[in-house]
Amino acid sequence: MISKNMPCWCGSGKKYKHCHEEWDNTINVLKLQGQQVPSHNLIKSPDDIKWIKKAAKINNEILDLVEKEIHAGMSTEDIDKMVYDYTVSHGAIPACLGYEGFPKSVCTSINSEVCHGIPNKNIILKEGDIINVDCTTIVHQHYADASRTFCIGQVSDEAKKLVEVTKECLRVGIEAVRPWGHFGDIGAAIQEVAHANGYSVVRDFCGHGVGNAFHEDPYVHHVGIKNTGMVIAPGMVFTIEPMINQGTSELYIDKNNGWTAYTRDGKLSAQFEHTILVTDKGVEIIAY
Repeated sequence: MISKNMPCWCGSGKKYKHCHEEWDNTINVLKLQGQQVPSHNLIKSPDDIKWIKKAAKINNEILDLVEKEIHAGMSTEDIDKMVYDYTVSHGAIPACLGYEGFPKSVCTSINSEVCHGIPNKNIILKEGDIINVDCTTIVHQHYADASRTFCIGQVSDEAKKLVEVTKECLRVGIEAVRPWGHFGDIGAAIQEVAHANGYSVVRDFCGHGVGNAFHEDPYVHHVGIKNTGMVIAPGMVFTIEPMINQGTSELYIDKNNGWTAYTRDGKLSAQFEHTILVTDKGVEIIAY
């Protein structure tokens, strides 16, 4: 039991009564109601948030650079080099490089590739492609994670619509986040938009806590039921990253590289990802 005048458990340096006492009181009431609540270790300290934001600043700049430079005729290896060079020149570390054996600094997933595409000098972007570039940056052992899907030149109306709807899915997912709401609200909002447009939502991959490690609890599913799941509490940092498919949500993993996921039916897939911080007042988008 922590006393009111002791330093708060969150590491802010403030007295408990002026920091997280009210937070704990709310959590305890919710727990008594039988709700699933986050533990203290899912709440980021002020110092954690400071470093996550520094990582996010570089991560955002990297994706801005990719957005400016990406074009038909370049290879996905060119994108990887761009990401690596910018990251290390700014004193940061590309989180993907070497992660569980992943060989490159960024994921580049084209057309029917759902996620985890591996950059390659022989993969050349063509007019009409859509490509997701997924980037995670480490600064001072803290992580920020985001991805964007880019249209290469003139793309088909079908591809353009998928990309626009996927971006809308992310937007409504973030809008569904509120302090003391539920994670099920996020998935419910995303699947409603996706299904209304005739698309499916990938279930095999989901968002996740992030900040002190690449992947942390909780899982953030992109399908769900309102008012269900873990309670969303101020101080949590996590990604929302819907992967939306033109056809079936079913996928398979490339047996040769063990990483790249493809749509089972060969139709297009798109994704957008933000890292968000939950505050007392709402949501702050950190990495985009």
